[in-house]
Amino acid sequence: MPAVNIALTPPPAGQPSVDHLIQAIVSGESLDQTCNTDLAAAPWDFDARPGYGPGSSMGDVIPTDAPRQGELPASYRDASEEELDERIRAAKETLGDRVVVLGHFYQRQEVVRHADYVGDSFQLANAALEHPDAEAIVFCGVHFMAETADLLSRPDQAVILPNLAAGCSMADMADIDQVEECWEQLEEVYGDLEAVDATGRVPVIPVTYMNSSAAIKGFVGRHGGIVCTSSNARTVLEWAFARGRRVLFFPDQHLGRNTAKAMGVPLEQMPLWNPRRPFGGSDTRTLEDARVILWHGFCSVHRRFSVEQIAAARRDHPGVRVIVHPECPMDVVDAADEAGSTDHIRRAIAAATEPTTFAIGTEVNLVQRLAADHPQHTIFCLDPVVCPCSTMYRIHPGYLAWVLEGLVAGEVRNRITVAGEVAEPARVALERMLAAKPAAASPEVAAGWENAS
Repeated sequence: MPAVNIALTPPPAGQPSVDHLIQAIVSGESLDQTCNTDLAAAPWDFDARPGYGPGSSMGDVIPTDAPRQGELPASYRDASEEELDERIRAAKETLGDRVVVLGHFYQRQEVVRHADYVGDSFQLANAALEHPDAEAIVFCGVHFMAETADLLSRPDQAVILPNLAAGCSMADMADIDQVEECWEQLEEVYGDLEAVDATGRVPVIPVTYMNSSAAIKGFVGRHGGIVCTSSNARTVLEWAFARGRRVLFFPDQHLGRNTAKAMGVPLEQMPLWNPRRPFGGSDTRTLEDARVILWHGFCSVHRRFSVEQIAAARRDHPGVRVIVHPECPMDVVDAADEAGSTDHIRRAIAAATEPTTFAIGTEVNLVQRLAADHPQHTIFCLDPVVCPCSTMYRIHPGYLAWVLEGLVAGEVRNRITVAGEVAEPARVALERMLAAKPAAASPEVAAGWENAS
């Protein structure tokens, strides 16, 4: 799945960027709604405060040790959008091949227009590998993505996150101490977790979503586990079931549940592990019967979508094609026409040959960009309230200009590095993912594959 190597242009007239739309809502020029009027403010207004910032994750509890961003110099805070745009272009021209700028699908348009590559977190990490001669990789995304790029890039390449406060609330829901404690409790239930049974499988295999910290990826690598993306979660679960009687899946319960259900795993065999309760809140019998143990984590962006929104879209737009991300709750995925990764959504729209109405259940910046790029279709976000990813929105052109001009001056700002003792097993988990290919799974899972829609 290569990243998209394109030069993006501003949305055409009538299709404002999410940032401009929010400004219009707050000023009263638009009758649309936003989840928080503070989104109209600059992100540096919130850098000194604890929290993820305004947006979809504003209600999530941030860890006390979450990175904070220092004060951005006034010359960037006071610059106009046009001035920042010109400064970014000038810095990139000066740096040339010495730098590669990566932009996640969910980034605001004012940032992603400067990206050399646009894609999801794993696509962008792979894009970084295509530039081994670049001195710096500027990752316009969130913290775990920059960590992954550091894991996969050369040791002498600097991976830079423009705003250190751009974390991920879902990734933070799987704390390494809680995961280690969970593993110890599972050992009390299952015995030696490295013991192989008569079928050649261990009691449990840990699987982590790409949207997790390097520490979690390292844990998985040390314990025989693997990383997955939203695109290959099914293949990875097949790999894990061939090696373990059960899977411990974190941090996103919804991706795990939706994927395993499609493979034929019964819901009663997918208990939810609440890290704040002994044994996750389940009894021993439930854990012994489990096939997939789901961590109590979620994406606040995709949790906003609902069956009621889908019903409204079908009522107001007869014939609408509803596509949602598999991080959405199960009832939303079941009610949609299809579910798939951000790249699946993008490709599905690009492949539509006839004018089609699409209702999309994923982050609004991507939806707005798709609508601008495909004017032959009617494309709208399922959630009528404009509520972007809080943490992606912390990346602003001011921060991008600041780190790029720092490189021009010979200064590396906001470098992200993963310690060696974590990096080595984390790379092992990533390499297992790259090597995993669809194949015959255990008999009961293979049957689920045949019966799944």
